[in-house]
Amino acid sequence: MERAYRAVLFIDVVESVRLVEEDEDDAISRWLKVVSLIETLVAPSTGGRIVKRLGDGMLIEFNDVRSAVAAAFAIQRASALDNAGSTADRQILLRTGIEFGNVIVDRNDVYGRGVNAAARLMGLAGPGEIVVSANARDQLTAALDAEIVDLGECYVRHVREPIRAFRVGPPGPLSVARFGSSLREMRPSLAVVPFNVRGGSEDQEIVGDMLAEEMIRAFCRSQELNVISHLSMTAFRGRRFSLKEVSTHLNADYVLSGSCSLSGGAMVLDAELAESKSDRIVWSERLSDTAGGIVAGAEELIGRTVSGVSRAVMSRELQRARSQPLPTLQNYTLLLGAITLMHRLSVESFNEAREMLETIIDRGSHQPIALSWLAKWHVLRTLQGWSNSVEKDGYRALELTKRALDADPELSLALAMDGFVHTHVLKRLDVARERYDLAIQSNPNDSLAWLLKGVTHAFCDEGEQAVHDTELALTLSPLDPLRYYFDSLAASANVTAGRYERALNLAQRSLRANRCHTSSWRALTVAQWQLDMRAEARESALELLKLDPAFSVSGYLKSAPGASYAIGKKIAEILLEAGVPN
Repeated sequence: MERAYRAVLFIDVVESVRLVEEDEDDAISRWLKVVSLIETLVAPSTGGRIVKRLGDGMLIEFNDVRSAVAAAFAIQRASALDNAGSTADRQILLRTGIEFGNVIVDRNDVYGRGVNAAARLMGLAGPGEIVVSANARDQLTAALDAEIVDLGECYVRHVREPIRAFRVGPPGPLSVARFGSSLREMRPSLAVVPFNVRGGSEDQEIVGDMLAEEMIRAFCRSQELNVISHLSMTAFRGRRFSLKEVSTHLNADYVLSGSCSLSGGAMVLDAELAESKSDRIVWSERLSDTAGGIVAGAEELIGRTVSGVSRAVMSRELQRARSQPLPTLQNYTLLLGAITLMHRLSVESFNEAREMLETIIDRGSHQPIALSWLAKWHVLRTLQGWSNSVEKDGYRALELTKRALDADPELSLALAMDGFVHTHVLKRLDVARERYDLAIQSNPNDSLAWLLKGVTHAFCDEGEQAVHDTELALTLSPLDPLRYYFDSLAASANVTAGRYERALNLAQRSLRANRCHTSSWRALTVAQWQLDMRAEARESALELLKLDPAFSVSGYLKSAPGASYAIGKKIAEILLEAGVPN
């Protein structure tokens, strides 16, 4: 004999004595039909072990509660089918009790308080009902496993203290989690299902759950995704599920799932991202790391996964935004499409972004987010030299951030964009810092606020603080389509701090992602010059002038927020020496 945690199921026939007295052959034959069905179909399919028959009842044990409950539902369905042709007084109705606990198990029987409790719970059940204990209920997820009704504290025979009991039934129509309209309309939702561990022990199964939890934590730093909470996702741990079930239960637009294997301290993860609506796989990849790395955070593996998923979502939504009429598109498709196109820095894409943002605003749904991005659009237009009137674009941007903050005074994106306007248009760096601090106070994980705050420190000759803030922004930002922008501004921060090797690497990485970003060429030119790479710096300056033939040192000093500080003057001198006209 051994002790083990088991789900114990008792089932018996209601009013069996009366049924036998009225028609012995019919009652016994029909009960034996149910018993045969349990033995040949239900128990094998749910992993149950039939411990014993009890005349008009049965005792069955299971490794887990979900299997026991699934078996109970199957038995009740079979009984209902058998009763379909019988009058009410001749129906064989079953009642069921289920307990989960530490029992004594041998080859022939199960013993202990858990067995007694299951029998007592069965006594609380009415005809056709299933009653479970609090221990069993804790192993179930409402709506996924069962509809659950709390019966409260119940007194049973031969037990002095009341026991908490719950009546369970098959899950009804799928309940759908709904987000508030503001978030739901502006961000697609992502569910990260705990990863299965292939061929792992029970101790290793926790790795798949920990990995999913770390990814959810990383995704939560994104301002472009609604991420389903980890606690909601644990309901799917260890069970088979369809994409439709996950997306319907949690209203998820995308589902990330997969499996991993552990061997010799190494881990291989096979992950895939599916779009719920089309049932299409939009991204998949095999990644590897050490098992110890997972416990420590697995920054590289998680970062690659988060970046790949984020890039795939934005790419998918951009594809939809450019292939369908604007009136038919969801707001989050328009928003993600606009963000991507805005940062491509081609005139055609840039103007498409404005049209998408204005479409969202015209619909009048949660405008602060779209208003904030449109404010940035106007500032970027001035920085790129595409503005017909810098003054008009500047004040338009200021008007947009004011409208966004009037609607939502604590929206970190709106506060950050207001700081962006004060930095580049009004040149009020003191006000800009205040706005960035408020944005971070509202949302400490707002990577864009940290990035822009860091660049403001760079403009003011505060290099070390600039590096701290921009490097933190790089850590917090998982979105590859905008990563070049983060790298570019972080390169400028490192230039101010005199960290020219780091500035060189960041600028080069930024340009690998987007060769049209003039700020990256400017930071690269300065870093190369300071590292005595003079020929390379002159070549970079030529590339800068190819992209922006009107660029000049005097124009830079006129427009740069940090022109009056030492770093602004130093950059101007280097650009002049590298071949940029005055």
